[in-house]
Amino acid sequence: MGTNGSTMLEPLRQGLPPLDPSAVSSAASCSLPARYEAVREARQFTRRTLDQWDIGDRFDDVCLVVSELVTNALRHALPANTPRAAEQGPPVRLHLMRWTERLVCAVRDPSHDSPVAREAEDFSAESGRGLFLVDSFSDSWGWHPLAGTLSGKVVWALFRLQPDCLRDDT
Repeated sequence: MGTNGSTMLEPLRQGLPPLDPSAVSSAASCSLPARYEAVREARQFTRRTLDQWDIGDRFDDVCLVVSELVTNALRHALPANTPRAAEQGPPVRLHLMRWTERLVCAVRDPSHDSPVAREAEDFSAESGRGLFLVDSFSDSWGWHPLAGTLSGKVVWALFRLQPDCLRDDT
């Protein structure tokens, strides 16, 4: 029984709106190093991927959400004063998955803590406003703990795509 990338996304599927995992038309993922430059790397990866999929017009919203999700993940992946053994590998992974009229961004991190969104009026708070932005710019979002041997959680955000972005079908 070999493991492949799709087993890691099982918990993610449970939390998504009813999207058929087998109907994913495109998927891409990259692992991110446990350092804050990873946010820039995640943005560059997202830009390249959306351009490839011909949905670059959604880049601004998607990029903002990816930045927030990755920043949150790095906060948990970089616990203070905890040296990380090199062989543990990159603790944060970004997944982009596309259905015909949906795009999902999912970020995996090693923490079991649930993401907590602060109230909007607490906008000046140092942390928590990221999820307020995620909620504002995506169509829906959620999270699920990882199952099996993988520890941590996946936080995901979903974007609806306009059918007119799919001119190549005509």
